[in-house]
Amino acid sequence: MRSQSPLRLTMPIRAWMQRFALLLLILAAFGLIVLGKADTVVVERLRIQLADTVAPLLDLISRPAASFGRMSEEVREITALKAENERLREANGRLLQWQEVARRLEAENLQLRVLMNVTPEPSLSYVSARIIADSGGAFVRSVLVNAGGRSGAARGQAAVADRGLVGRVVEVGDRSSRILLLTDLNSRIPVLLEGSRERAVLAGDNGPRPRLLYMPAKREAAPGGDRVITSGHGGVFPPGIPVGETVAGEDGVVRVIPYADFDRLEFLRLVDTGLAHTLTEPIPGPQRARGRPRP
Repeated sequence: MRSQSPLRLTMPIRAWMQRFALLLLILAAFGLIVLGKADTVVVERLRIQLADTVAPLLDLISRPAASFGRMSEEVREITALKAENERLREANGRLLQWQEVARRLEAENLQLRVLMNVTPEPSLSYVSARIIADSGGAFVRSVLVNAGGRSGAARGQAAVADRGLVGRVVEVGDRSSRILLLTDLNSRIPVLLEGSRERAVLAGDNGPRPRLLYMPAKREAAPGGDRVITSGHGGVFPPGIPVGETVAGEDGVVRVIPYADFDRLEFLRLVDTGLAHTLTEPIPGPQRARGRPRP
């Protein structure tokens, strides 16, 4: 009698499994539910053992994918670094050219100053201060800083943030000072349009964009986005402090978008030219001569 092949022996088992597979799965699921309700410790142990068994296999499978991801990221970084390196090389070449031009102009400027006997600008000193109160409201735009007369603050000093001019010192105490912002209605600052060298007065109106007053008529009709800096007129503000850029207002008036972000002010520098103390003091009147007055 011939021995039956293994395939023919397993055929009844396979047929039985196919016929009752759904029922077996339902029974297995029901058994797991009952087991989970009956003893959670056993289910937790089985879950942990299963995770421990499968974890090495999952780690082995995930390594090639992670390596491929890191390799792709490194390729992208190398490509970006090459482009950035090329851009920096070009920028460095342009800066070296401008450095030579700046050195030549500096030497020429120094020679002209000596030749014309130009009075040098006064040396500047700075007082750093932190804003401790914001008294801004509907009609007032000012802040209080923690530097007063004991720290070197004085009326008339310019208050500068990291990006540009903020305002000027109007009140000074022993340990605190009040800064009138350039957007305040009472603020008037002499400024200069850097491109055209035209002078104007920056006037606040309690809005985010102060106006430019006393400009030539040709500029009032067509503002060109010029950079605005302090002119230094009056001697209180040093010349050249960045203020902002011009823009056409909806009312047809030339306005300035300040460089300083007034919503995020935290620290200020008070710029002392040495003249603020003198120019803000009242000029004494003429004294009467001693003796008998004239008839």
